[in-house]
Amino acid sequence: MPTLSDVIAALEVLWPPERAESWDAVGLVCGNPDAEVGRVLFAVDPVQEVVDEAVGLGAQLLVTHHPLYLRGTTTVAATTFKGRVVHRLVENGVALHVAHTNADRAAPGVSDALAAAVGLRVTGPLVPDPTDPDGRRGLGRVGELPEPTTLAAFAARAAAGLPRTATGLRVAGDPDATVRTVAVCGGSGDSLFDDVRRAGVDVYLTADLRHHPASEALQAGPPALVDAAHWATEWPWVEQAAAQLDDIAARNGWGLETSVSRTVTDPWTAHTPNPAPAPAPEDSSAPAPSPAAGAAAAPRSVPTSSPGAPR
Repeated sequence: MPTLSDVIAALEVLWPPERAESWDAVGLVCGNPDAEVGRVLFAVDPVQEVVDEAVGLGAQLLVTHHPLYLRGTTTVAATTFKGRVVHRLVENGVALHVAHTNADRAAPGVSDALAAAVGLRVTGPLVPDPTDPDGRRGLGRVGELPEPTTLAAFAARAAAGLPRTATGLRVAGDPDATVRTVAVCGGSGDSLFDDVRRAGVDVYLTADLRHHPASEALQAGPPALVDAAHWATEWPWVEQAAAQLDDIAARNGWGLETSVSRTVTDPWTAHTPNPAPAPAPEDSSAPAPSPAAGAAAAPRSVPTSSPGAPR
């Protein structure tokens, strides 16, 4: 059975910590390097539910994509949720290791897993890593579909390939537009719009798109946009990462077991669509009746005027 230091050394070959962004917090968060590791759980978020899952599985190592402490702290007291996570890990002999932006840049990395989940053949990174002579590493990926399709059909394909979340996918663009090439970026990707436009793709699939950057990108157009939940775009990586560690364990004869958390840790738990507007009265020229005294007005969810009509 390998020690924690053996496993961490292998993981740092896959995702070297020096390739993480300068602001990032990757690597070993807690754990005894000399402790033996027989089971590893992979997940996106180091939240309480996932830590409880690791303890329940009898894992000695939890590997997550997102850091527990991205900014400095002065306490791990159990009076905070992060402190409780640390206490639960340490008290149950579970180490925590983080691979974040170093896993984003890896080859294969987070966006390779996302591309595979939606059926793309990767042709290269969206933002190549200048230190990689092979041109495989970098942020995001550009890929091709097996055959042309429509934006609506691609969005349905992405929805089927990614794990289900309450918010689903948002789409911006002509649903009948032809889609052949796609750029993807696991996680928050609206900082890469210039790179996406230079790539000349038909669609950009990412997460956490904000109103103004998305609106400006559409006005500059193309590509069309498909916005998924942050957690959903990064979850495929945990399966890929577990498979990579399985290969390493098999080569070393470690007898290591890996598991993938299927706990949905996306923070949004429900989606409430806007109600359909009330049907217009038969005689649209007749004034609407006034509500009875003391009666509450009916809620309005959409504008009642036509586009461009005077208000």
